[in-house]
Amino acid sequence: MYPYAERWYNHILTFESEFSSLPGDPTMEYTAYGPESSEIPVDPTKASATEEDDDDVDLFGSDEEEDKEAEKLKAERLAEYNKKKVGKVNPAAKSIVILDVKPWDDETNLDELKANILAIEKDGLVWGVHQFVAVGFGIKKLQINLVIEDEKVSLVELQQQIEEDEEHVRSTDVITMQKL
Repeated sequence: MYPYAERWYNHILTFESEFSSLPGDPTMEYTAYGPESSEIPVDPTKASATEEDDDDVDLFGSDEEEDKEAEKLKAERLAEYNKKKVGKVNPAAKSIVILDVKPWDDETNLDELKANILAIEKDGLVWGVHQFVAVGFGIKKLQINLVIEDEKVSLVELQQQIEEDEEHVRSTDVITMQKL
């Protein structure tokens, strides 16, 4: 009826000769061999061999026999690495950004808007070309390119500074941002 269970049972029966060599008393119930039980008979020859092996291996202990030559070599390599590192100067991380600046309406003076934005000067900020792009219904937005040094200029702070011109600017959006 259950061919796989029968196959497993027959397989286990092939190990019956090995069951007799297992430690313990086969007449005792299986519950007597739980973790609470300390009366499990053990073969004394195997017990002494395992105790001797445990003394040799300390898996969680520290290795007290460190090689001094390896430490010296490690220190020399670290010193060489630090010398090489000091000589190199990393180039500044820069980003090219295209920013959309949206005015309030079609009556907003776009030349004043552009002049107010270009008046913002920061170390690490370079303004690029700009153009007015038609949005619809006579409204145009200012699309301006800029290059920023990532460590010196925060793009979020720059956008907030542009949006402080509440007479002209409704919002700003980052269209593209590419790392150089």
